[in-house]
Amino acid sequence: MIGKLKIYNTLSGEKEVFEPLNGPHVGMYVCGPTVYSDVHLGNIRTFMSFDVVYRYLSQLGYKVRYVRNITDVGHLVGDADEGEDKIGRKAKLENLEPMEVVQRYTNGFHNEMKVFNILEPSIEPTATGHIVEQIETTQRILDQGLAYVSNGSVYFDVEKYNNEHNYGKLSGRVIEDLISNTRTLDGQDEKRNPLDFALWKNANPEHIMRWPSPWGEGFPGWHLECSVMSTKYLGEQFDIHGGGMDLKFPHHECEIAQSKTASGGKEPVKYWMHANMLTVNGQKMSKSLGNSFLPNELFQGSHELLDQGYSPMTVRFFMLQTHYSSTLDFSNDALKAAEKGYKKLMNGLATLNKLTYTEGEVDQKLEEIINKQLDSLYFGMNDDFNTAKTIASLFNITKQINKFYLGQQEIGAVSKDTFDRLNQEFKRFVLDVLGLQEENTTDFNSLLTLILDEYKVSKQEKNYDKVDAIRAALKEQGILIKDMKDRIDWGWDDQ
Repeated sequence: MIGKLKIYNTLSGEKEVFEPLNGPHVGMYVCGPTVYSDVHLGNIRTFMSFDVVYRYLSQLGYKVRYVRNITDVGHLVGDADEGEDKIGRKAKLENLEPMEVVQRYTNGFHNEMKVFNILEPSIEPTATGHIVEQIETTQRILDQGLAYVSNGSVYFDVEKYNNEHNYGKLSGRVIEDLISNTRTLDGQDEKRNPLDFALWKNANPEHIMRWPSPWGEGFPGWHLECSVMSTKYLGEQFDIHGGGMDLKFPHHECEIAQSKTASGGKEPVKYWMHANMLTVNGQKMSKSLGNSFLPNELFQGSHELLDQGYSPMTVRFFMLQTHYSSTLDFSNDALKAAEKGYKKLMNGLATLNKLTYTEGEVDQKLEEIINKQLDSLYFGMNDDFNTAKTIASLFNITKQINKFYLGQQEIGAVSKDTFDRLNQEFKRFVLDVLGLQEENTTDFNSLLTLILDEYKVSKQEKNYDKVDAIRAALKEQGILIKDMKDRIDWGWDDQ
Protein backbone atom coordinates (compact mmCIF):
# COMPACT_ATOMS: atom_id res chain seq x y z
CA MET A 1 0.00 0.00 0.00
CA ILE A 2 1.34 3.40 -1.03
CA GLY A 3 0.70 5.94 1.73
CA LYS A 4 -2.09 5.80 4.30
CA LEU A 5 -5.79 5.92 3.55
CA LYS A 6 -7.56 8.85 5.16
CA ILE A 7 -11.34 9.15 5.54
CA TYR A 8 -13.33 12.27 6.32
CA ASN A 9 -15.27 11.27 9.43
CA THR A 10 -18.55 13.19 9.75
CA LEU A 11 -18.58 12.38 13.47
CA SER A 12 -15.29 14.17 14.20
CA GLY A 13 -15.43 16.65 11.31
CA GLU A 14 -11.86 15.71 10.34
CA LYS A 15 -9.92 13.47 7.98
CA GLU A 16 -8.61 10.51 9.94
CA VAL A 17 -6.16 7.73 9.09
CA PHE A 18 -8.18 4.59 8.44
CA GLU A 19 -7.42 2.01 11.11
CA PRO A 20 -10.03 -0.78 11.16
CA LEU A 21 -11.17 -2.15 14.49
CA ASN A 22 -10.19 -5.72 13.60
CA GLY A 23 -7.98 -5.47 10.53
CA PRO A 24 -7.69 -6.86 7.94
CA HIS A 25 -11.45 -7.37 8.43
CA VAL A 26 -13.62 -4.32 7.73
CA GLY A 27 -17.32 -3.95 8.50
CA MET A 28 -19.28 -1.47 6.37
CA TYR A 29 -23.00 -0.69 6.48
CA VAL A 30 -24.84 1.53 3.99
CA CYS A 31 -28.50 2.49 4.29
CA GLY A 32 -30.30 0.89 1.35
CA PRO A 33 -33.46 1.96 -0.50
CA THR A 34 -37.07 2.04 0.69
CA VAL A 35 -38.59 -0.06 -2.08
CA TYR A 36 -41.86 1.70 -2.90
CA SER A 37 -40.82 3.49 -6.13
CA ASP A 38 -38.19 3.47 -8.85
CA VAL A 39 -34.66 4.21 -7.68
CA HIS A 40 -33.66 7.79 -8.50
CA LEU A 41 -30.30 9.25 -9.47
CA GLY A 42 -29.60 10.59 -5.97
CA ASN A 43 -29.80 7.01 -4.69
CA ILE A 44 -27.58 5.86 -7.55
CA ARG A 45 -24.90 8.36 -6.60
CA THR A 46 -24.85 7.24 -2.97
CA PHE A 47 -24.62 3.54 -3.81
CA MET A 48 -22.01 4.20 -6.49
CA SER A 49 -19.90 6.20 -4.02
CA PHE A 50 -19.85 3.34 -1.52
CA ASP A 51 -19.35 0.82 -4.31
CA VAL A 52 -16.02 2.56 -4.96
CA VAL A 53 -15.20 2.54 -1.23
CA TYR A 54 -15.93 -1.22 -1.18
CA ARG A 55 -13.86 -1.79 -4.33
CA TYR A 56 -10.84 0.20 -3.15
CA LEU A 57 -10.73 -1.33 0.31
CA SER A 58 -10.88 -4.77 -1.32
CA GLN A 59 -8.04 -3.83 -3.70
CA LEU A 60 -5.96 -2.79 -0.68
CA GLY A 61 -6.36 -6.32 0.66
CA TYR A 62 -9.02 -5.72 3.32
CA LYS A 63 -11.62 -8.43 3.81
CA VAL A 64 -14.77 -6.31 3.66
CA ARG A 65 -18.16 -7.42 4.90
CA TYR A 66 -20.47 -4.98 3.17
CA VAL A 67 -24.05 -4.83 4.44
CA ARG A 68 -26.66 -2.80 2.53
CA ASN A 69 -30.25 -3.20 3.67
CA ILE A 70 -33.65 -3.15 2.00
CA THR A 71 -36.28 -1.11 3.87
CA ASP A 72 -39.57 -2.90 3.24
CA VAL A 73 -41.64 -1.63 6.20
CA GLY A 74 -41.73 1.20 8.74
CA HIS A 75 -40.65 4.13 6.58
CA LEU A 76 -43.60 6.47 6.93
CA VAL A 77 -44.64 9.23 4.54
CA GLY A 78 -42.70 12.39 5.35
CA ASP A 79 -40.00 10.37 7.20
CA ALA A 80 -41.65 11.20 10.57
CA ASP A 81 -43.59 9.01 13.04
CA GLU A 82 -47.03 9.79 11.65
CA GLY A 83 -48.85 8.96 8.45
CA GLU A 84 -48.97 5.91 6.24
CA ASP A 85 -46.23 3.44 5.54
CA LYS A 86 -44.79 4.34 2.12
CA ILE A 87 -45.03 0.75 0.90
CA GLY A 88 -48.49 0.19 2.42
CA ARG A 89 -49.74 3.37 0.76
CA LYS A 90 -48.43 2.26 -2.64
CA ALA A 91 -50.03 -1.16 -2.16
CA LYS A 92 -53.44 0.43 -1.48
CA LEU A 93 -53.17 2.75 -4.48
CA GLU A 94 -52.35 -0.13 -6.83
CA ASN A 95 -54.52 -2.77 -5.12
CA LEU A 96 -51.53 -5.01 -4.45
CA GLU A 97 -50.12 -6.95 -1.54
CA PRO A 98 -47.34 -4.89 0.11
CA MET A 99 -44.83 -7.62 -0.68
CA GLU A 100 -45.73 -7.38 -4.37
CA VAL A 101 -44.71 -3.72 -4.22
CA VAL A 102 -41.53 -4.67 -2.37
CA GLN A 103 -40.64 -7.38 -4.89
CA ARG A 104 -41.27 -5.19 -7.93
CA TYR A 105 -39.13 -2.30 -6.75
CA THR A 106 -36.43 -4.50 -5.22
CA ASN A 107 -36.05 -6.18 -8.62
CA GLY A 108 -35.92 -2.76 -10.27
CA PHE A 109 -33.29 -1.57 -7.81
CA HIS A 110 -31.11 -4.62 -8.45
CA ASN A 111 -31.42 -4.15 -12.21
CA GLU A 112 -30.24 -0.54 -11.95
CA MET A 113 -27.29 -1.60 -9.79
CA LYS A 114 -26.21 -4.04 -12.52
CA VAL A 115 -26.63 -1.43 -15.26
CA PHE A 116 -24.22 0.90 -13.43
CA ASN A 117 -21.83 -1.99 -12.59
CA ILE A 118 -22.37 -1.56 -8.84
CA LEU A 119 -21.24 -4.67 -6.99
CA GLU A 120 -23.61 -6.68 -4.83
CA PRO A 121 -23.08 -6.30 -1.06
CA SER A 122 -21.95 -9.22 1.09
CA ILE A 123 -25.33 -9.27 2.87
CA GLU A 124 -28.61 -7.57 1.93
CA PRO A 125 -30.98 -7.94 4.90
CA THR A 126 -34.60 -6.79 4.92
CA ALA A 127 -36.42 -5.03 7.75
CA THR A 128 -39.29 -7.54 7.69
CA GLY A 129 -36.79 -10.37 8.08
CA HIS A 130 -35.62 -8.97 11.43
CA ILE A 131 -38.81 -8.17 13.33
CA VAL A 132 -37.87 -10.43 16.26
CA GLU A 133 -34.49 -8.71 16.70
CA GLN A 134 -36.13 -5.28 16.53
CA ILE A 135 -38.60 -6.19 19.28
CA GLU A 136 -35.70 -7.51 21.40
CA THR A 137 -33.68 -4.30 20.90
CA THR A 138 -36.70 -2.17 21.78
CA GLN A 139 -37.08 -4.11 25.02
CA ARG A 140 -33.38 -3.63 25.85
CA ILE A 141 -33.74 0.13 25.42
CA LEU A 142 -36.85 0.10 27.61
CA ASP A 143 -34.91 -1.85 30.24
CA GLN A 144 -32.24 0.89 30.17
CA GLY A 145 -34.94 3.43 31.05
CA LEU A 146 -34.43 5.45 27.86
CA ALA A 147 -37.72 4.60 26.18
CA TYR A 148 -41.37 4.60 27.23
CA VAL A 149 -44.63 3.01 26.10
CA SER A 150 -47.50 5.27 25.03
CA ASN A 151 -50.77 3.97 23.54
CA GLY A 152 -49.11 0.79 22.28
CA SER A 153 -46.16 2.63 20.73
CA VAL A 154 -42.63 2.78 22.15
CA TYR A 155 -40.71 6.05 21.92
CA PHE A 156 -37.05 6.83 22.55
CA ASP A 157 -36.59 9.52 25.22
CA VAL A 158 -34.19 11.94 23.50
CA GLU A 159 -33.96 14.50 26.31
CA LYS A 160 -33.18 11.85 28.92
CA TYR A 161 -30.54 10.30 26.64
CA ASN A 162 -28.98 13.73 26.16
CA ASN A 163 -28.41 14.09 29.90
CA GLU A 164 -25.45 11.68 29.59
CA HIS A 165 -24.74 11.69 25.86
CA ASN A 166 -24.68 14.21 23.04
CA TYR A 167 -27.71 13.83 20.79
CA GLY A 168 -26.82 15.96 17.77
CA LYS A 169 -23.08 15.32 17.73
CA LEU A 170 -23.10 13.77 14.25
CA SER A 171 -25.19 16.47 12.59
CA GLY A 172 -23.99 19.40 14.67
CA ARG A 173 -27.49 20.08 16.00
CA VAL A 174 -28.04 21.51 19.49
CA ILE A 175 -30.90 19.83 21.33
CA GLU A 176 -32.15 23.05 22.94
CA ASP A 177 -32.45 24.64 19.49
CA LEU A 178 -34.18 21.54 18.14
CA ILE A 179 -36.74 21.61 20.95
CA SER A 180 -37.48 25.32 20.53
CA ASN A 181 -37.80 24.95 16.72
CA THR A 182 -39.93 21.79 16.75
CA ARG A 183 -43.66 22.33 16.92
CA THR A 184 -45.96 19.68 18.31
CA LEU A 185 -48.01 18.17 15.50
CA ASP A 186 -51.52 16.86 15.77
CA GLY A 187 -51.40 13.21 16.74
CA GLN A 188 -47.99 13.52 18.37
CA ASP A 189 -49.33 14.33 21.84
CA GLU A 190 -48.57 10.76 22.92
CA LYS A 191 -44.88 11.73 22.88
CA ARG A 192 -43.31 13.36 25.93
CA ASN A 193 -41.24 15.53 23.61
CA PRO A 194 -41.64 16.28 19.88
CA LEU A 195 -38.02 15.14 19.33
CA ASP A 196 -38.72 11.64 20.67
CA PHE A 197 -38.83 9.05 17.89
CA ALA A 198 -40.60 5.72 17.51
CA LEU A 199 -38.85 2.43 18.17
CA TRP A 200 -42.13 0.57 17.69
CA LYS A 201 -45.39 2.00 16.35
CA ASN A 202 -48.85 0.85 17.23
CA ALA A 203 -50.70 -0.07 14.04
CA ASN A 204 -53.97 1.73 13.46
CA PRO A 205 -56.86 -0.31 11.96
CA GLU A 206 -56.00 0.71 8.35
CA HIS A 207 -52.33 -0.25 8.63
CA ILE A 208 -51.66 -3.32 6.46
CA MET A 209 -48.21 -4.42 7.69
CA ARG A 210 -48.27 -5.38 11.39
CA TRP A 211 -46.75 -7.88 13.81
CA PRO A 212 -47.57 -8.94 17.40
CA SER A 213 -45.35 -7.49 20.14
CA PRO A 214 -45.41 -7.12 23.94
CA TRP A 215 -46.99 -3.68 23.41
CA GLY A 216 -49.66 -4.73 20.92
CA GLU A 217 -49.79 -5.19 17.16
CA GLY A 218 -47.54 -2.79 15.33
CA PHE A 219 -44.43 -2.34 13.23
CA PRO A 220 -40.82 -1.20 13.80
CA GLY A 221 -39.59 2.39 13.57
CA TRP A 222 -37.55 3.23 10.49
CA HIS A 223 -34.48 4.34 12.48
CA LEU A 224 -34.43 1.16 14.57
CA GLU A 225 -34.28 -1.11 11.54
CA CYS A 226 -30.81 0.05 10.49
CA SER A 227 -29.44 -0.14 14.05
CA VAL A 228 -30.60 -3.72 14.35
CA MET A 229 -29.47 -4.96 10.94
CA SER A 230 -26.06 -3.26 11.08
CA THR A 231 -25.15 -4.55 14.55
CA LYS A 232 -26.54 -8.04 13.89
CA TYR A 233 -24.14 -8.62 11.01
CA LEU A 234 -21.23 -6.35 11.93
CA GLY A 235 -21.26 -6.37 15.73
CA GLU A 236 -21.98 -3.67 18.33
CA GLN A 237 -19.03 -1.68 16.97
CA PHE A 238 -18.00 -1.61 13.31
CA ASP A 239 -15.85 0.46 10.98
CA ILE A 240 -17.85 2.40 8.39
CA HIS A 241 -21.45 3.56 8.17
CA GLY A 242 -22.48 5.34 4.99
CA GLY A 243 -25.49 6.96 3.42
CA GLY A 244 -26.75 10.10 1.74
CA MET A 245 -26.27 13.52 3.32
CA ASP A 246 -30.04 13.74 3.83
CA LEU A 247 -29.89 10.82 6.28
CA LYS A 248 -27.44 12.50 8.65
CA PHE A 249 -30.33 13.96 10.64
CA PRO A 250 -32.47 12.56 12.03
CA HIS A 251 -31.92 9.01 10.75
CA HIS A 252 -28.24 8.49 11.56
CA GLU A 253 -28.43 10.60 14.71
CA CYS A 254 -31.20 8.32 15.96
CA GLU A 255 -29.23 5.23 15.01
CA ILE A 256 -26.33 6.33 17.20
CA ALA A 257 -28.64 6.99 20.17
CA GLN A 258 -30.41 3.62 19.85
CA SER A 259 -27.27 1.57 19.27
CA LYS A 260 -25.32 3.20 22.11
CA THR A 261 -28.20 2.59 24.51
CA ALA A 262 -28.75 -1.02 23.42
CA SER A 263 -25.03 -1.84 23.75
CA GLY A 264 -24.56 -0.20 27.13
CA GLY A 265 -22.80 2.92 25.87
CA LYS A 266 -20.49 1.67 23.10
CA GLU A 267 -19.91 4.03 20.17
CA PRO A 268 -21.37 1.93 17.31
CA VAL A 269 -19.46 3.33 14.32
CA LYS A 270 -15.85 4.48 13.97
CA TYR A 271 -16.15 6.35 10.65
CA TRP A 272 -19.36 8.00 9.42
CA MET A 273 -19.39 8.87 5.70
CA HIS A 274 -21.99 10.85 3.74
CA ALA A 275 -22.46 11.30 -0.01
CA ASN A 276 -23.75 14.67 -1.14
CA MET A 277 -26.82 15.51 -3.21
CA LEU A 278 -27.45 16.12 -6.90
CA THR A 279 -28.48 19.40 -8.48
CA VAL A 280 -29.65 20.16 -12.02
CA ASN A 281 -28.34 23.36 -13.61
CA GLY A 282 -27.67 24.66 -10.09
CA GLN A 283 -31.11 23.79 -8.66
CA LYS A 284 -31.84 20.98 -6.21
CA MET A 285 -33.12 17.90 -8.04
CA SER A 286 -36.76 17.32 -7.09
CA LYS A 287 -40.01 16.09 -8.62
CA SER A 288 -41.83 19.30 -7.69
CA LEU A 289 -39.42 21.40 -9.80
CA GLY A 290 -39.78 19.04 -12.76
CA ASN A 291 -36.01 18.54 -12.97
CA SER A 292 -35.85 15.02 -11.56
CA PHE A 293 -35.31 12.18 -14.01
CA LEU A 294 -35.02 8.42 -13.79
CA PRO A 295 -32.02 6.48 -15.12
CA ASN A 296 -33.94 5.28 -18.20
CA GLU A 297 -34.85 8.86 -19.11
CA LEU A 298 -31.16 9.71 -18.85
CA PHE A 299 -30.12 6.78 -21.07
CA GLN A 300 -32.78 7.51 -23.71
CA GLY A 301 -32.54 11.31 -23.55
CA SER A 302 -36.33 11.38 -23.19
CA HIS A 303 -36.52 14.11 -20.52
CA GLU A 304 -37.15 17.67 -21.72
CA LEU A 305 -34.02 18.93 -19.93
CA LEU A 306 -31.75 16.56 -21.88
CA ASP A 307 -30.27 17.22 -25.35
CA GLN A 308 -29.44 13.55 -25.88
CA GLY A 309 -29.16 10.18 -24.16
CA TYR A 310 -26.10 9.22 -22.11
CA SER A 311 -24.86 5.70 -21.55
CA PRO A 312 -24.63 4.12 -18.05
CA MET A 313 -20.83 4.20 -18.07
CA THR A 314 -20.83 7.85 -19.14
CA VAL A 315 -23.06 8.60 -16.14
CA ARG A 316 -20.84 6.53 -13.84
CA PHE A 317 -17.76 8.37 -15.06
CA PHE A 318 -19.59 11.71 -14.65
CA MET A 319 -20.48 10.93 -11.04
CA LEU A 320 -16.95 9.83 -10.19
CA GLN A 321 -15.43 13.01 -11.64
CA THR A 322 -16.62 14.81 -8.51
CA HIS A 323 -15.68 13.90 -4.92
CA TYR A 324 -18.51 12.00 -3.24
CA SER A 325 -18.95 14.63 -0.49
CA SER A 326 -19.35 17.52 -2.96
CA THR A 327 -22.58 18.62 -4.62
CA LEU A 328 -22.82 17.22 -8.15
CA ASP A 329 -24.57 19.35 -10.79
CA PHE A 330 -26.24 17.69 -13.78
CA SER A 331 -26.14 19.65 -17.04
CA ASN A 332 -25.93 18.69 -20.70
CA ASP A 333 -22.51 20.34 -21.04
CA ALA A 334 -21.13 18.44 -18.04
CA LEU A 335 -22.54 15.13 -19.30
CA LYS A 336 -21.15 15.68 -22.79
CA ALA A 337 -17.71 16.44 -21.32
CA ALA A 338 -17.98 13.26 -19.21
CA GLU A 339 -18.83 11.27 -22.34
CA LYS A 340 -15.56 12.42 -23.92
CA GLY A 341 -13.63 11.75 -20.72
CA TYR A 342 -15.01 8.23 -20.47
CA LYS A 343 -14.07 7.55 -24.10
CA LYS A 344 -10.53 8.82 -23.48
CA LEU A 345 -10.06 6.24 -20.75
CA MET A 346 -11.58 3.49 -22.92
CA ASN A 347 -9.24 4.52 -25.74
CA GLY A 348 -6.33 4.37 -23.30
CA LEU A 349 -7.38 0.89 -22.22
CA ALA A 350 -7.74 -0.34 -25.82
CA THR A 351 -4.40 1.19 -26.81
CA LEU A 352 -2.64 -0.34 -23.80
CA ASN A 353 -3.87 -3.78 -24.86
CA LYS A 354 -2.16 -3.28 -28.23
CA LEU A 355 1.27 -2.53 -26.75
CA THR A 356 3.99 -5.19 -26.60
CA TYR A 357 7.15 -4.68 -24.58
CA THR A 358 10.47 -4.71 -26.40
CA GLU A 359 13.78 -4.11 -24.65
CA GLY A 360 15.73 -0.93 -25.21
CA GLU A 361 17.86 1.67 -23.46
CA VAL A 362 16.14 2.56 -20.19
CA ASP A 363 15.59 6.26 -19.49
CA GLN A 364 15.78 6.63 -15.70
CA LYS A 365 14.02 9.99 -15.74
CA LEU A 366 11.07 8.55 -17.67
CA GLU A 367 10.98 5.57 -15.27
CA GLU A 368 10.70 7.97 -12.36
CA ILE A 369 7.97 10.05 -14.02
CA ILE A 370 5.81 7.02 -14.84
CA ASN A 371 6.17 5.48 -11.39
CA LYS A 372 5.20 8.80 -9.78
CA GLN A 373 2.13 8.94 -12.02
CA LEU A 374 1.20 5.43 -10.93
CA ASP A 375 1.77 6.30 -7.26
CA SER A 376 -0.57 9.27 -7.69
CA LEU A 377 -3.44 6.87 -8.42
CA TYR A 378 -3.14 5.67 -4.84
CA PHE A 379 -2.55 9.14 -3.42
CA GLY A 380 -5.84 10.28 -4.93
CA MET A 381 -7.86 7.40 -3.53
CA ASN A 382 -6.07 7.59 -0.18
CA ASP A 383 -7.26 11.18 0.11
CA ASP A 384 -10.77 10.25 1.27
CA PHE A 385 -11.52 8.21 -1.88
CA ASN A 386 -10.94 11.21 -4.16
CA THR A 387 -11.92 9.68 -7.50
CA ALA A 388 -11.57 13.09 -9.19
CA LYS A 389 -7.82 13.18 -8.42
CA THR A 390 -7.39 9.57 -9.50
CA ILE A 391 -9.16 10.21 -12.83
CA ALA A 392 -6.85 13.20 -13.47
CA SER A 393 -3.87 10.88 -12.90
CA LEU A 394 -5.34 8.29 -15.28
CA PHE A 395 -5.59 10.96 -17.99
CA ASN A 396 -1.88 11.76 -17.53
CA ILE A 397 -1.01 8.09 -17.82
CA THR A 398 -3.18 7.83 -20.96
CA LYS A 399 -0.99 10.49 -22.60
CA GLN A 400 2.07 8.34 -21.91
CA ILE A 401 0.34 5.23 -23.31
CA ASN A 402 -0.42 7.17 -26.51
CA LYS A 403 3.21 8.28 -26.82
CA PHE A 404 4.31 4.63 -26.74
CA TYR A 405 1.61 3.65 -29.21
CA LEU A 406 2.40 6.44 -31.72
CA GLY A 407 6.14 5.73 -31.52
CA GLN A 408 6.89 9.13 -29.98
CA GLN A 409 8.74 7.22 -27.24
CA GLU A 410 10.17 3.72 -27.36
CA ILE A 411 8.53 1.27 -24.95
CA GLY A 412 12.02 0.00 -24.16
CA ALA A 413 12.81 3.39 -22.61
CA VAL A 414 11.28 1.94 -19.44
CA SER A 415 12.14 -1.34 -17.74
CA LYS A 416 9.96 -4.44 -18.10
CA ASP A 417 8.95 -4.09 -14.43
CA THR A 418 7.75 -0.51 -14.95
CA PHE A 419 5.88 -1.41 -18.14
CA ASP A 420 4.20 -4.35 -16.37
CA ARG A 421 3.28 -2.09 -13.48
CA LEU A 422 1.81 0.50 -15.89
CA ASN A 423 -0.24 -2.22 -17.54
CA GLN A 424 -1.46 -3.66 -14.25
CA GLU A 425 -2.20 -0.45 -12.33
CA PHE A 426 -3.98 1.35 -15.19
CA LYS A 427 -6.35 -1.58 -15.69
CA ARG A 428 -6.81 -2.07 -11.95
CA PHE A 429 -7.91 1.52 -11.33
CA VAL A 430 -10.09 1.88 -14.44
CA LEU A 431 -11.83 -1.49 -14.20
CA ASP A 432 -11.60 -2.69 -10.60
CA VAL A 433 -11.49 0.51 -8.52
CA LEU A 434 -13.59 2.94 -10.58
CA GLY A 435 -15.72 0.10 -11.94
CA LEU A 436 -15.77 1.41 -15.51
CA GLN A 437 -16.18 -1.05 -18.36
CA GLU A 438 -16.43 -1.22 -22.13
CA GLU A 439 -20.09 -0.95 -23.12
CA ASN A 440 -20.15 -2.63 -26.53
CA THR A 441 -21.75 -6.06 -26.19
CA THR A 442 -21.86 -7.07 -29.88
CA ASP A 443 -18.86 -8.34 -31.83
CA PHE A 444 -18.00 -4.74 -32.44
CA ASN A 445 -14.32 -5.18 -33.21
CA SER A 446 -14.98 -7.74 -35.96
CA LEU A 447 -17.45 -5.41 -37.68
CA LEU A 448 -15.08 -2.48 -37.39
CA THR A 449 -12.20 -4.52 -38.82
CA LEU A 450 -14.29 -5.20 -41.94
CA ILE A 451 -15.09 -1.48 -42.29
CA LEU A 452 -11.44 -0.48 -41.84
CA ASP A 453 -10.40 -3.06 -44.45
CA GLU A 454 -12.87 -1.47 -46.88
CA TYR A 455 -11.51 1.95 -45.96
CA LYS A 456 -7.94 0.79 -46.63
CA VAL A 457 -8.85 -0.63 -50.05
CA SER A 458 -10.69 2.58 -50.97
CA LYS A 459 -7.60 4.62 -50.06
CA GLN A 460 -5.36 2.37 -52.15
CA GLU A 461 -7.75 2.72 -55.11
CA LYS A 462 -7.87 6.51 -54.51
CA ASN A 463 -11.65 6.36 -54.18
CA TYR A 464 -11.68 9.43 -51.96
CA ASP A 465 -15.45 9.92 -52.05
CA LYS A 466 -15.87 6.50 -50.44
CA VAL A 467 -13.01 7.22 -48.01
CA ASP A 468 -14.75 10.40 -46.90
CA ALA A 469 -18.13 8.67 -46.66
CA ILE A 470 -16.75 5.88 -44.41
CA ARG A 471 -14.93 8.40 -42.23
CA ALA A 472 -18.05 10.59 -41.90
CA ALA A 473 -20.34 7.64 -41.14
CA LEU A 474 -18.05 6.39 -38.37
CA LYS A 475 -17.65 9.90 -36.94
CA GLU A 476 -21.45 10.10 -36.60
CA GLN A 477 -21.17 7.00 -34.38
CA GLY A 478 -18.46 8.65 -32.27
CA ILE A 479 -15.57 6.76 -33.92
CA LEU A 480 -12.46 8.34 -35.45
CA ILE A 481 -10.26 6.65 -38.05
CA LYS A 482 -6.55 7.03 -37.35
CA ASP A 483 -4.31 7.11 -40.47
CA MET A 484 -0.76 6.32 -39.44
CA LYS A 485 2.42 5.64 -41.40
CA ASP A 486 2.42 1.90 -40.84
CA ARG A 487 -1.25 1.10 -40.18
CA ILE A 488 -4.85 2.24 -39.99
CA ASP A 489 -6.60 2.09 -36.61
CA TRP A 490 -9.57 3.62 -34.82
CA GLY A 491 -10.49 5.25 -31.52
CA TRP A 492 -13.45 6.85 -29.78
CA ASP A 493 -14.03 10.50 -30.64
CA ASP A 494 -13.04 12.11 -27.33
CA GLN A 495 -12.60 15.67 -28.61
